[in-house]
Parts: sequence; structure tokens; C-alpha cells
Amino acid sequence: MSTPDTADTGASHPTEAERATYDIAATETKWQRVWEDLQPFRADDDSPREKRYALTMFPYPSGDLHMGHAEVFALHDVVARYWWQRGYEVLNPMGFDSFGLPAENAAIRHDEHPDTYTRANIAKSIESCRRYAASFDWSRTFNTSDPEYYRWTQWLFLKFYERGLAYRKNSPVNWCPNDQTVLANEQVVGGVCDRCGAEVTKKELTQWYFKITDYAQELLDGLDDLEKTWPDRVVTAQRNWIGRSEGAHVDFVVEGRDEPVTVYTTRPDTLFGATFMVVAADAALAGELVTDEQRQALDDYLVEVRKETEINRLATDRPKTGVFLGVHATNPLTGTQIPVYAADYVLADYGTGAIMAVPGQDQRDWEFAQAFDLPVIRTVQPPEGWEGEAFTGDGPAINSANDDIDLSGMGVAEAKTTTIAFLEGKDLGRGTVNFRLRDWLLSRQRYWGAPIPIIHCPVDGEVPVPEDQLPVTLPMLKGSDLKPKGTSPLGGAAEWVNVACPTCGGPATRDTDTMDTFVDSSWYMFRYCSPHEDDRPFDSDKVNAWMPANLYVGGVEHAVLHLLYGRFFTKVLNDMGLVDFREPWSAQLNQGFVINQGKKMSKSLGNGVNLGDQLAAFGVDAVRLTLVFAGPPEDDIDWANMSPEGSLRFLQRAWRLSGDVTSAPGVDVTTGDVALRRTTARTIHDAAELVETYRFNVMVARVMELVNATRKAIDSGCGPADPAVREATEAVAILLSLVAPYTAEEMWERLGHEPTVVRVGWPAVDEALLVEDTVTAVVQVKGKVRARLEVSPDISEADLEAAAMADEGVQRAIDGAQVRKVIVRAPKLVNIVV
Repeated sequence: MSTPDTADTGASHPTEAERATYDIAATETKWQRVWEDLQPFRADDDSPREKRYALTMFPYPSGDLHMGHAEVFALHDVVARYWWQRGYEVLNPMGFDSFGLPAENAAIRHDEHPDTYTRANIAKSIESCRRYAASFDWSRTFNTSDPEYYRWTQWLFLKFYERGLAYRKNSPVNWCPNDQTVLANEQVVGGVCDRCGAEVTKKELTQWYFKITDYAQELLDGLDDLEKTWPDRVVTAQRNWIGRSEGAHVDFVVEGRDEPVTVYTTRPDTLFGATFMVVAADAALAGELVTDEQRQALDDYLVEVRKETEINRLATDRPKTGVFLGVHATNPLTGTQIPVYAADYVLADYGTGAIMAVPGQDQRDWEFAQAFDLPVIRTVQPPEGWEGEAFTGDGPAINSANDDIDLSGMGVAEAKTTTIAFLEGKDLGRGTVNFRLRDWLLSRQRYWGAPIPIIHCPVDGEVPVPEDQLPVTLPMLKGSDLKPKGTSPLGGAAEWVNVACPTCGGPATRDTDTMDTFVDSSWYMFRYCSPHEDDRPFDSDKVNAWMPANLYVGGVEHAVLHLLYGRFFTKVLNDMGLVDFREPWSAQLNQGFVINQGKKMSKSLGNGVNLGDQLAAFGVDAVRLTLVFAGPPEDDIDWANMSPEGSLRFLQRAWRLSGDVTSAPGVDVTTGDVALRRTTARTIHDAAELVETYRFNVMVARVMELVNATRKAIDSGCGPADPAVREATEAVAILLSLVAPYTAEEMWERLGHEPTVVRVGWPAVDEALLVEDTVTAVVQVKGKVRARLEVSPDISEADLEAAAMADEGVQRAIDGAQVRKVIVRAPKLVNIVV
């Protein structure tokens, strides 16, 4: 695709008028004031127009806008502005995800309150968003750190608690030693904290959880509908994270224990090959099973295990380690006594924390068996010539029979079904479904978050804060008071912590953890629909009128965090009767990353690009146009390969058209040049389809072609007075309003219209102008194009074949050879086989 400047085909010797341009800074200031006065993007809840909700992921206010914000806002704005032009009432709100660690860490560095840092950055971001001409409705903005907002975050927590969906338990959790706080599984990336990069360890803590696993199957099933309108990689990521598997719970009797140990397996058909059992070394079960003689060995091993991350423990290339627990279990199908080990490659929170080990059919079990000299029994016949180790594929069952059941020769699916039926009949196990998804750990040992509204009483236990006492606001702490100490900073605020129990009136203490910031962002899209409610989180009627959001734009990095949590919240709110739908976002669009010189921008690499510098050098419109024109939205953009200079030159050429038009507004365009009118009609028609299929870059290319056609018509065609020139130039202004709003407004004003162009409506298209008088038919002989024929769109196959055979070039290509077959696809193709 051409760059914006190379797309020009205007005169090689521009006139003085053509070189004329406009003052970018003055133009931006001028139209910001007009938009502030006219408020063209303020959504009307009571409008009779059909509603559209355009939502982009609200940012964390860590500073001024950067190139990533510039990209996502520009892409999102194309759709929002397009919907306004198509006559919809559009809700396009913006707020700030303003709780979180960066503000707290900044407050520690600068000895101030986190709110000081947060509000300064929010003010800067709003100012930059306004300059960037993002079409947000600022009357609906809010910050998640506002007590008026997190009051309702706390209220929702209590409603989840009432429904049994919020609970507290002691468990090993991911611990960031740098930030001194707990991380959800989704926040551990490659074994390190996704915030600071520190290596994550494990720690035993009593924590709050949301019971998202109650909705695991529905969250999975809902993806079947969403896959039609969501990116494939997001749907796949969520399916993998939820991780549904079908298998069986199998009971193993363990010596010295009254209750059997239950293991989960996806391959019950391989039970005859289970030659040992493995328990997660850090599971409570290991401590229960180990003999006194082996306890010290387990304790020593645990010290090493707790140094490892889950990612490292599951790595396939790690040497297998473990310790014998001193006990044996009985294989329920063979009656064989098999040793029980503790090892690090089994996780405490997956399944039951214990597995039956089948080294013949599982590579990790094979490697453990080799390391500890344990027997291997294959239960599935490998293919002939197999020289591998564990065989994980399909094949006939072998070595799988006893006096009551014989799986010999069965395929894996049949053998699984048969084994489960046998286990259930003998009360030795049962078929079951398991999910990889774990409950959402939401406790955080930091200050700058929504306090958990629970009071702990030695008499009454966990007591919800009464609703009329919400919000539970944060005590005033700053600077060194916030430094990580391994426990929440809130624990040091004695006056805040120590309260009377709401139930018995006795001494009690507040919960000192705060909520994961993903709780705040799991319901913010509802609040936008009625952001000023003070007696409820949102107006359900307004939410049901606006939602589900028609489009959600944001980064793919949130595929299994925010997007999954937001879906979970929506289902709970539906069950509570607060909303009428179960999915919050009908369609989703991911943007790529803006990189530089082939790499992610960073200070250490010295390849950062300052958005403010780019805007100062080229103007908002040129930067926006460059980002939209760069390629498909989901592709990364390497700024080193971009040409904002070329974008600026194109915009100036488009702007000059508006000064060349000499016909009056409202002129009868039907009397204009037909060829230019056809080009305009086709451009408008194609642009609509291209926006609706997110091919924004191609839409821009079509506008460039129209600008070139219009310039040619002015300079060497029908001339500037022709009504078709006005029609084309007005169409350019309206189409550019989706991408380059300042230039579009200037053009619209110069064409003699009142502001603002953003609400004038999509240009009407005369369908007759879209009908082609002729089409080009391609004629191939022996696979090579030998002729192009201009024919009627309605030509019959017989007439097209006759015209092709009569062409001199085609006859020369045939050169007397026998024609075996003629394939005709009227009106565009003839393929002659000789």
C-alpha cells in the first residue's frame, strides 16, 4: 500500500494556491473550543435514535498519554464517529482505572498520598484526550478510586458474599517479594510478577476469593457465541484458561488411612499402568500421609519446592525430583501396592493435588520413574517401530485386564468409557469434569485499593459492614506509612482497624486487605450508563437500554484477566436481577502494539517515541491518520517505518480541495460530472463496508484515491465549479471526520457549512451510480492471461465465450491447438484449456 504522500498524483508543479495550508496549532485550539461549546458527543439516554455503545478499555493514569493510547483511541474513534454519522445515538464514555500499585509506589517515593499522584495524572490525561480529539462523552467520567465509585464496588462484594460467591480460606498463594503482595495466577507471567518483573514465590496466607469456578461451564459455553464476533486468539486463550477436561475421580486405599485418597485423571483407561502415586509436595495431603520416618525428608524437600514458581515446576525440561512418603496405596484394578511420593511437578490446586502416575503413557511420569527406578507398564500399544519413551497417542489397549474387566484391543475413547462404568459399578470412582480455572484470589496486601467491607469479630466471626456504613473509606496514610512490610499498610492504622462489631457491639477489627483492581474494572461499563447514581450502583433500565456494549476495543493482553472477570461479573449481576443479559460485550477488537525499530519501546533501549513530540511536530490529525493507515488494527506498528510527514502532506492536499470548490452549498449535484460522481459513490459505499469490517486502513486508502480523483477533475477535468467536485469534496470531509477531525472541520467550514461535520450524517449514495456500464473479463489460455475484454455486466456465458474465442490475442495463444475445455464464469473470467 502506498504511503499517504506517495498516494498523490497531482500536478508536478504545484501552484501557489496548492501550496497553501493551515496553522495546525491554531486550528486545534479553535475546534477544541467549538466542540466544548457544542458538546456533539454527549449521549442522550432519552433519544429516540437507535443506541450504540462504543467502549474502549479505560486507562490507568500513570502519566500522560503514550503511543499505545494514541493507537487504540484513534482506532476506536473511527467506529464511534462512524456510528454518529450513520444516525445512531452513541455512548462513548471514558474514565480512569485509578487504584493500583504505581500510585502507591509513587507516593512512597515522593512522601505524598497516592491520590495526589493519581489526580494530577488524570488531569493531564483528560487534557491530552481532549487535544487528541477523542470523541468521548466527558459528562460520564469517573475514577475507580473515588469513594462514590468504590462504595458500590464494596456493595457488590457484599452481594457476592451473601450469595456464597465471596469466601476466605488459607492456601498457598503467589507472592511478589518486591511489591509485598499476593498475585492472582493470571498476574504471574513466565514465573514473574507482571507488574514489576520480580520472581514470584509461594506463601501460605488466609485470603479472599470469588467463586468464579461456579460459572466455569457457562463461561466456556458462552464462547461458542462470542467466537463469531471476538478475535480468535482471545476466545482460544479463554478456552485454554478455563481448561475443561473430562475424566474420572479414582479412589486409592492408602495404608494407615481410613479415608481413601481420590485422584483426578483424564485417562482412567490407563489405570492398569499406574505403578506409583504422586502428591503435590506443598499440599496438606502430603503432610497427612508422610510417616514419621520420612517427615524430615519431606520438610527439607519443601524448603526447595517453595523456592520454585509454578511455571518452573511445570517445565517439561526440568529434572524430576521428589521424596518417598513412606506409605503405599492400592491400585484399585490390579490390587498392586504402589509407592506414594511427594514431588514438585504436581500442583496442590489442580484436581485433588494427587495423581496416579502412569509412566508408560505420560512423559513426566516416565521421567520420574526413570529417576527413581520405578516400574513401567504400557497400557496403550505404540505404533510399530516406536522408539520413544511414554506414548501419549491413541491405540489399542494392552496389559489392561483382570478377572472382572478386559480392555484389550479397545481404543482410548471406548476404554475410558468402559473403565469409568466399571469404577462406578464397584464404587471405586466416578466420571467427572474438571476445570483448570481456579477461584479468583482478590485479596491484596496494599493500601491503594478498595477496602474489603468485612469486620472480624471474635464472637460473631466474619460480619459484613452494614450497607448504610458504606463506603469504608481509606484512612489517611502517605509516604513511609505505605512501604511494603509483608502485611497490609492498613493494619498499622489502629484507629481505622479497631471498631465495634455491628452485630454484638464488642471489640472487633476491620479486614486490612484491599481488593484486586480487576474487581473495579469488572463492572465499570455498567456505571457509565448512569454514572451519577448515589443510591445504587447503576440504573438497571438504562444499562439494559445501552448494553451489551456493541464493541469493546483493547489489548489482547487482557484476554484471560479483565475480559474473563467482566464476563463473570455480568453473569452474577444477571442472576441478581440487575441486568437482562449475560455477556457484557457483543463484539471485541484488539489493537496491536506500537513498537520502534522492531522492538518494544523502553527507556533502557533508548527507542521510546514521545507522543507529545509527535503531536507538536505533525499535528493530531497526521498522527491519528498514520496510526489508522498503518495496517490492520491487530497488527503491530513499527513507528520507525511510519511517515507522519506523508500523512500531513496528504491532509493538506485534501484541505486544499475545500478552497478550490466554487459551486454553492446545496447545488444540484445530479448535474455534475458522472465519472467523478461514480468514484464518489463507490468510495462512500465501500468505506461503510470497510469500517464495519474493521479494515480502517483500506478505508483511508479509498479516501486518498477520491482526493486524487477530485484534484484531477479540478485541474484537468470538469473544473472546480462542477457540482460533482463539491459532492466529492464534501464526502472527503465527512469520511476524514472519522480519522482526522480537525482537518475535516476546517474543510466543512470552508465549504460553507455550519459546524460540526461530525453529526451531518453519512453521505447518501445514488445506487444507480454503483452499477457498472462495463466490467473487465479476463481470458486465460494455459493458465496465462492473454486478453482483457470490456463487456456488459449482464453478458451471457455463451456470448462471453464467443467474444473470447474471437479475440486475436487469444487465437495467437491457441495457435491451432485443440481446445479441450472452455470454463466460463460470466462476466469476469474465461479459462481456455488446450
